[in-house]
Amino acid sequence: MQTVILKDHITNQLNDEEFFQFCIENRDLRIERNSNLEIVIMSPTSSLSGKINTEIIRQLSNWNVLKKTGEVFDSSTGFTLPDRSVFSPDASWVSSAKWSALTEEQKNSFSPVCPEFIIEIRSKSDSFQEMHNKMNKWIMNGCQLGWLIDPLNKEVHSYKPGQSPEIVYGFTQPVYANVPVEGFVLDLSFLIA
Repeated sequence: MQTVILKDHITNQLNDEEFFQFCIENRDLRIERNSNLEIVIMSPTSSLSGKINTEIIRQLSNWNVLKKTGEVFDSSTGFTLPDRSVFSPDASWVSSAKWSALTEEQKNSFSPVCPEFIIEIRSKSDSFQEMHNKMNKWIMNGCQLGWLIDPLNKEVHSYKPGQSPEIVYGFTQPVYANVPVEGFVLDLSFLIA
């Protein structure tokens, strides 16, 4: 199944709460919303992408347990960004300051916060250009560091505000993070199938 974008006059008029309810009522689907308020329905991830995602979450969570500076979220977590899009990165980190500033109601919805650090994993069906565009949208909405992991080409593309993406080639060396997740190291050798 390819990505499907619903373009009609009803779905693009849903407010944030109505969109949240739409997602709850269709919880078996992977759903996001772009900045044009179009609903994006995606196919489930491949088994390999799921395996890689689990390893990334493990490493990020282990680092976070030691640092205690924020919260880690998995790929099923939606965030409402300033441009009103709702994205679900494969892994993300939100600082304790941003998380504690949210109300309980906001935490129990698609929180209106842009994670400071996100990771997206490119699957076989993802166009690199679409993933690149999505990474730029993350940065434009306030993300400080984003990694696009491409298992197909064994590359990690690192995105930061005001800079061109940097590329790490091969999964034989670790990737080192800086602000906002100073000290986080992703050991890419665990991602090799």
